[in-house]
Amino acid sequence: MRIAMWSGPRNLSTAMMYSFAARSDCAVVDEPFYAAYLAMTGIEHPMGDQVLASQSQDPEVVAASLLDSIPAEKTHYYQKHMCQHMIDGVPRDWMRKVVNVFLLRHPARVIASFGAKFEKPTLSDIGFTQQTELYEGLCAAGQTPVVIDSADIRRDPEGMLKRLCDAIGLDWDPAMLNWPAGGHKDDGVWAAHWYGAVHQSTTFAGAEGPLPELTGTQADLLTQALPHYERMAAVKLAP
Repeated sequence: MRIAMWSGPRNLSTAMMYSFAARSDCAVVDEPFYAAYLAMTGIEHPMGDQVLASQSQDPEVVAASLLDSIPAEKTHYYQKHMCQHMIDGVPRDWMRKVVNVFLLRHPARVIASFGAKFEKPTLSDIGFTQQTELYEGLCAAGQTPVVIDSADIRRDPEGMLKRLCDAIGLDWDPAMLNWPAGGHKDDGVWAAHWYGAVHQSTTFAGAEGPLPELTGTQADLLTQALPHYERMAAVKLAP
């Protein structure tokens, strides 16, 4: 099985990659379209030069690799993707040949966390519009992608991961609940900037507190992102 997990930045996405990587039958890949996205847009990101040097910048090559032989002769292939990387010119046909899952996080939390690492983010930087577009495109093509909320996973990791595995037809493996501290060999080169907290973890953190209060341009960004989150949250796996 090839599982494409779609989220925006500062979600539970890296912890989810570690969770699936903890399975003995599962290979993982970390944001394979990142270099292509930077090369095609010219956007400046932290460690951008290192990202560009670390991956293929050709989106066609990347897409083909996602359908090629699964690394390390594993049975399953977990692919961590950022929705905002799927700009015009990045192929999408390959998505119809994999199992697609959409991972949500409330935009107030995303904006507060991403804004601490990236100056003046815009709506296109945080992936909510692209997430809705990708989901609806797959639905129009006849798929029924699974949608799951990171808040529900944090509150009940075992229960929600079991529900996720059942929804995509994957056997449950309790190894998914823990992983070694210090990161994973398949982390992207950008991990040094973005993954500090998750590198200290060995399991999913507990439930988060109240939503952050945003002001100014961040509050405006929340107003733009919230309808997209609510659209996706309406079809998520129930806790």
